[in-house]
Amino acid sequence: MQVDHHDLAHEFPEFKDEIHKLKISSAHFARLYDEYERVEHEIHLIEVEDSPVSDAYLEDLKKKRLQLKDEIYLLLRGGGVPAQH
Repeated sequence: MQVDHHDLAHEFPEFKDEIHKLKISSAHFARLYDEYERVEHEIHLIEVEDSPVSDAYLEDLKKKRLQLKDEIYLLLRGGGVPAQH
């Protein structure tokens, strides 16, 4: 079985420099990035090792990954982190 990689370098190669800049300049972005990478790693391990988890659990992880990816993309497109109140 082929397992696709969904790490942010593969997902957003055009934003490589912006990802690096935001990881070191924004604690909010760094938290999102770390959470995305953690979720992606867990999904990857489940798929590669064919781990015995429920379909619902894997689906929830994939939804979380997508939600994080969308939020990260919005920050990347905006060129920074929105002001926090």
